[in-house]
Amino acid sequence: MPDTPEPTLTPGTLYLVATPIGNLEDITLRALRVLRQCDLIAAEDTRRTLQLLRHHQIQKPLLSCHAHNEAARAQQLVQRLRQGATVALVTDAGSPGISDPGERVVRAVLDAGLRVEPVPGPCALIAALTASGLPTAEFHFLGFLPHKPGARRRELERLRSIPGTWVLYESPHRIQRLLEELAELYPDRSVVVARELTKKFEQFLHGTAAEILARTRNAPLRGECVVLVGPQTASPPRVPEAAS
Repeated sequence: MPDTPEPTLTPGTLYLVATPIGNLEDITLRALRVLRQCDLIAAEDTRRTLQLLRHHQIQKPLLSCHAHNEAARAQQLVQRLRQGATVALVTDAGSPGISDPGERVVRAVLDAGLRVEPVPGPCALIAALTASGLPTAEFHFLGFLPHKPGARRRELERLRSIPGTWVLYESPHRIQRLLEELAELYPDRSVVVARELTKKFEQFLHGTAAEILARTRNAPLRGECVVLVGPQTASPPRVPEAAS
């Protein structure tokens, strides 16, 4: 029986390719096929993407597309797509446009009447939520909070009116401050901190914000964190002490 021919990419299409968030094995067969077949890869950090491509023995032209040049790059990519090129858009980790560059490129491509095709895969938001033990029927993703204290405080207070589980991203040098703010504003809420997702030292910390602060005060959290806050009525999941 003859082998089924490999599907080909559609000319003039932007492919949004999700890439691993830590473990290089977490990439789909379709994502690898798109990266191998496309004409150009637009990458948040070409050095990071080059490491991924080398791991999978893929050689493709790379074009940087990050927060500081996305608007200009969007127009360049539209021109390439109009010429019939196939372009893969990737970020350093996860899905383009989720707290990462990509939204402006997608809008420009759609406004130009061109095709955008998602190639789904790893996403820290979903990985953390599904393993947190908190309610998943309704959740709200907030990305990164503002850095300025006043704006940050207002955003946290605004959450009081939002039902369901809240999901935030936070950097390691601001995670303690976030937990302190949550302990003050929402002392009784169940909180989960997921760090180093899919990596060797992956960890989920469960409890109230104050409890997690107490456990980590002498061992600061390292690596990118996903912070989840359960709704008012959610009870904390029971987890073994070693896993918490």
